[in-house]
Amino acid sequence: MTIEKKSVPSVSVSYARNGSTNKANALGMRPMQERAYEKRGEQYLLIKSPPASGKSRALMFIALDKLANQGLKQAIIVVPEKSIGSSFADEPLSKFGFWADWTVTPKWNLCNAPGEDGGKVNSVGAFLESDDKVLVCTHATFRFAVDRFGVEAFDNRLIAVDEFHHVSANPDNKLGLHLGQFIARNKVHIVAMTGSYFRGDAEAVLAPQDEASFDAVTYTYYEQLNGYEYLKQLDIGYFFYSGAYADDILAVLNPAEKTIIHIPNVNSRESTGQKIKEVEHIIEELGEWQGVDPATGFQMVKTVEGRVFRIADLVDDDPSKRDRVSAALKDPAQKNNRDHVDIIIALGMAKEGFDWIWCEHALTVGYRSSLTEIVQIIGRATRDAPGKTRARFTNLIAEPDASEEAVTEAINDTLKAIAASLLMEQVLAPRFEFKPKNPATDTATPGFDYGEGGYQSDKCNVGFNEESGQFQIEIKGLVEPKSEEAQRICQQDLNEVIAAFVQDKPAIERGLFDEELVPEELTQLRLGKIIKDKYPELDEEDQEAVRQHAIAALNITQQAKKIALGGDGSGAEPSTNTALIDGVRKFAMDVRDLDIDLIDRINPFQEAYAILAKTMSEESLKQVAAAIAARRTSLTPEDAKQLAVRAVQFKKERGRLPSISSTDAWEKRMAEGAAAFVRFKDEGRYE
Repeated sequence: MTIEKKSVPSVSVSYARNGSTNKANALGMRPMQERAYEKRGEQYLLIKSPPASGKSRALMFIALDKLANQGLKQAIIVVPEKSIGSSFADEPLSKFGFWADWTVTPKWNLCNAPGEDGGKVNSVGAFLESDDKVLVCTHATFRFAVDRFGVEAFDNRLIAVDEFHHVSANPDNKLGLHLGQFIARNKVHIVAMTGSYFRGDAEAVLAPQDEASFDAVTYTYYEQLNGYEYLKQLDIGYFFYSGAYADDILAVLNPAEKTIIHIPNVNSRESTGQKIKEVEHIIEELGEWQGVDPATGFQMVKTVEGRVFRIADLVDDDPSKRDRVSAALKDPAQKNNRDHVDIIIALGMAKEGFDWIWCEHALTVGYRSSLTEIVQIIGRATRDAPGKTRARFTNLIAEPDASEEAVTEAINDTLKAIAASLLMEQVLAPRFEFKPKNPATDTATPGFDYGEGGYQSDKCNVGFNEESGQFQIEIKGLVEPKSEEAQRICQQDLNEVIAAFVQDKPAIERGLFDEELVPEELTQLRLGKIIKDKYPELDEEDQEAVRQHAIAALNITQQAKKIALGGDGSGAEPSTNTALIDGVRKFAMDVRDLDIDLIDRINPFQEAYAILAKTMSEESLKQVAAAIAARRTSLTPEDAKQLAVRAVQFKKERGRLPSISSTDAWEKRMAEGAAAFVRFKDEGRYE
C-alpha cells in the first residue's frame, strides 16, 4: 500500500555548532561540569541541565571534593531505577586531568545487587558503619533505609539525588518528605540533579521554604545544543490522526531516520489494547520480515528498495526476548556503531537515562501524562553524533471523535499536547534578560550583538550573546523585580511560571477558541492570578514584575515562531537557519519600540491555534470549539474583583476610570468588571 507522507507543522530551532559543549578544561571538565564544580562548596545544590550534558560526571567531581576537602564522611548516590546506576560506574578521572579517580566498590553499587529494594536496606546499614566512601542505590532502597535508620544516621554525608523531578512535596511522596527532614536537621549536604526544566506538572518538588535553601546551577538546552559539533537543527511538532494510529504512524515515520517509537499505554485512548499486534502491524508495513537476529534478538525487515532494517522490540513482555534485546542495545562495544540498530519500538522503556546517540527522530503516540516525561523523550534525540545534523520530535495525537464522552477526553489531550509544545519551544529558545528602557542611563553591554545599526540609546534595543545563548531586550514600562526571590524567579524560573500558565485549562481553552477574547484577560488577569497563587510570599509589585517577565518571554518566543514559520505576512518559506533567533530580532525591530502594554495585547495562544488549524481537520476543529464554547462560564466574582483592581490601576495612570463605551476592548472589559464587582458586592457575594 502507498502511504502519503504528511508534513508535520513544527517549530525549528537552529544552533551554531561552536563545539564548546564537548571541550574539556585542564581538569577534564566540560562547560556544564565546570559551572557546577565552581559551586562545590554549597551545602544544597540543584543542577538543572539537559540530558547528555554530563550531570553524573559533574556529581563525581563535586562528591570527590566534598569527601576530600569538605570533611564529609560518605556519599550516597540515589537513582530512580537500577539501570541508571551504571551512569555512576568507575571513571578514571585522573586520566583527563582531575586529582582523583571515581571508584565504587562493587558490593556498594546496590543497583547491580540481586533481590528486592527492601532487602538491600541491610546493605545500606552496613555501608553507614563502614569506612568506604561511595554507595549507589535506587530511590526506593534509600526511602526504606531512611524509614529504618532515621535521618540522623545519615549525618555528615552527601546525599545526591539523580532525576530529582521524581521527588514531590506531596506528603504522600516519601522521598520528598525525607528530604524535607534532612533539610530541617541541616546535617547533610544535598546535590539534586534533573534534566527537566519544570518540576512535574502539578506538585512542586520541594516546599518553597526548602527550595529557597538550594543554590541552582542552570545549563540550558540552548547552551548545550549550541556547543555541539554535529547537530544543528531540532524540530518539534505534533500531528493529529483519525482511525488507528498504526496506519497513520507510517505517514510521519521516515525509515531512513534512526527512530525511537513510543507506542501508547494500553489503557490510553490511542491504544487498541493489543500492543503486540500494534508492533507487528508497524513492522509489517515497513517491509518483509526476514526473521530474528539470533545474537541481538532484533527483528530483521527488508524494504521494497532491498535494504534490511534492524528493529529492536522492547514492547514484548517475554523476559527471555526482551532481556536479550535490552542487553544488545546496551552493549558497550556497539555504542559508536551507527548501523547496530535502526528503529526501537518501546512502551514504558527507553526514556530516562537511555543513551542512543544516533537517534534522529523521537516519535511518540498519544499524549504523555507529564511534561517532564516529554522532555525526557525529546532528550533521547538531542545527543550529538557524527553525521547527525538534524533531530526531531513528533507527537501523534488522536483527533476528537463525535461521542461526547470521548470528545472531552480528546480535547484535554489536545490542549495538553499544545501546552507541551509551547513549553518545549520556550525551553529550547535562548534565555531572555529583560530590562526597562531608560534612555538617560542605558548603554550597550559588552559581548552582545545589537544587529546592523548597533546600540541606539533612543530606541528599545535587542542584543544577543551567541556564546551564552542570551537575549537582552529593552522594554518600555517594564517593572523590575525588587526582592532577591523575585529576581531569582525572573532569572531562573520563568519556564516554571510559563508551565503553570500554558497548562491552565481555562487560559488555553479561551486563548485558542474564544473569538471574543480580550488578550489582557489572559495575560494580565489569568497569569496574574496564577502568580499570586504560586508566589504568595511576594508583594504585589514583585508579583507584577514576574508576570511581565513571564508574558514577555512567552509572547516574544511565539511571535518569533510566527516569523520563523513564514507567518509574518511576507509569504516567505520558513527559514531553517537560526530561525527563532532571527524571528526574535525581527519582531522587536518591526514594532520599533517594545512596551509592556503591547506585549500584554498579544494572545499567547494565537500561533498555536494557527498550527492546530493546519494539522487538525476542519470538522474536528469546529467540534472542539463548540464543545469548549458550550461550557464557557460568565464572569465570576473572582474575575470581577481582579478586573476592578486593574480598573483602579488604570485610574491611577490615566486620572479617570475605564469607560464602558470605550472602543478599546480591554478598557471596556475593565469597566464591565468594575461594574460587576459593585453588583456582586451589593449582593453580598464577597466575604
